[in-house]
Amino acid sequence: MSEKLLKERRHYYIAYQPKKYLFESIERNKPYSTSSIHKIMKRAVLASKVHPNATPHTLRHSFATHLLGKGTSLRYIQVLLGHHSSKTTEIYTHVSKKSIQKIVSPLDNWDI
Repeated sequence: MSEKLLKERRHYYIAYQPKKYLFESIERNKPYSTSSIHKIMKRAVLASKVHPNATPHTLRHSFATHLLGKGTSLRYIQVLLGHHSSKTTEIYTHVSKKSIQKIVSPLDNWDI
């Protein structure tokens, strides 16, 4: 977990003092339902105007893609996502256009 997120999580924990689940629903000691999480995400997505069809699962793909774009080894990403197979991790990592544009062709180093 990132240091920034850990710091925010500590503040959240102190402020809300959850008993059983880190993020509890309105009914104390009960987790959010899947549909509630989707509704929260939908409201956030619509407010951000970033990607209208994003889902909670999209965050997982985005996390993996950003790690790959920053040069993190596919093997490390596999461990972070909890995948047994690197083939599964490959599905989660999308190659960005920026990454492709940064590739230097070996032909550019030839003296002609």
